[in-house]
Amino acid sequence: MRPNDRSYLDSHEWAKIDGNIVTVGISDFAVEQLGELVYLDLPEAGATFIAGEAFGEVESVKAVSDLNCPVVGEVLEVNSGLCDNLEDLQNNPFESGWLMKVKIEGDNLDGMLDLAAYEELVSSQS
Repeated sequence: MRPNDRSYLDSHEWAKIDGNIVTVGISDFAVEQLGELVYLDLPEAGATFIAGEAFGEVESVKAVSDLNCPVVGEVLEVNSGLCDNLEDLQNNPFESGWLMKVKIEGDNLDGMLDLAAYEELVSSQS
């Protein structure tokens, strides 16, 4: 079951806000669609992104997909252990499979979907 304490992009990234820090990851649907993951490229701490900008990529045996930043801000921390242990991302994308933590500028979760809207999107793409 997908958590309802976060917002989702239609490109299947999620954002969990805690004050001015947003934890970013990809959804279980994205992981399922990609299949077996083989490579993950994440940014360095200190990098800045705007909402919608690619911050990295994930590669599977099927495809390579850009990872899109859901917010405007600066990367504070990256879950760099994932690059060597893709099983955490594959098996638990909402908890231990988080990708990065971003210090956001202002309240900029505009354009993101709540869980109900995301579930509707996913059911239309299944």
